[in-house]
Amino acid sequence: MTQPFLSVVIPAFNEEARIHATLEQVAAFLKGRNFSWEIVVADDGSIDATARLVAAFAAGQPEIRLLSLAHRGKGGAVKQGMLAAAGEYRFLCDADLSMPIEQVERFLPPQVEGADIVVGSRELADSRRIGEPGHRHLMGRFFNALIQALALPGIPDTQCGFKCFRGAIAADLFERQRVDGFAFDVEVLYLARRMGLTVREVGIDWYYREGSKVRLFQDSLGMAWEVVKIRWRWRGSTGSP
Repeated sequence: MTQPFLSVVIPAFNEEARIHATLEQVAAFLKGRNFSWEIVVADDGSIDATARLVAAFAAGQPEIRLLSLAHRGKGGAVKQGMLAAAGEYRFLCDADLSMPIEQVERFLPPQVEGADIVVGSRELADSRRIGEPGHRHLMGRFFNALIQALALPGIPDTQCGFKCFRGAIAADLFERQRVDGFAFDVEVLYLARRMGLTVREVGIDWYYREGSKVRLFQDSLGMAWEVVKIRWRWRGSTGSP
């Protein structure tokens, strides 16, 4: 099998209300590009119709794959999806498509050259947030300030669900990942810096979507504690854990 240029990895947990529409939009866009591609849906043990809907959509389309997993959390699904992907570039894409899929080209050559990881950001000068409630924005800013203080200074938006990884480094990086929950982004980027990888940010248009799996206060506290554990777990590491 020829290596695709781009893998789109979509973690999903109980996304029956929107997964079909998401796949329609992503597949329609990719079919219009002049590069090879695949879509990998990493289903995190959904108990609704998510897996069935993905399997039905993928029927007869070998570029679209369903990865059925036991429920471990978003981080666990992302890890397995990235390891199963084969693309020269591997793009993490939230199932809610809060960033229009057309903007994936902002993460790829020729628009970005020489980066190992490209991180979508809602906090750059050319970023736009559309429809986000004020309290969610403030809570996100507080959490990011904590992340910058503890682990990742200089990255103003670690939790945006749209990131692109060079395939050549993705296997090594995601093999090392240990966090199964929502703080996996912090661990992956923290490890990337310790490994000397190049991280770039790009501004995106981000639309607030109802139905987020993140519980604003409980999960923020849990993620903060996880960040402390990440620092402890990887203390002193550089190219190897």
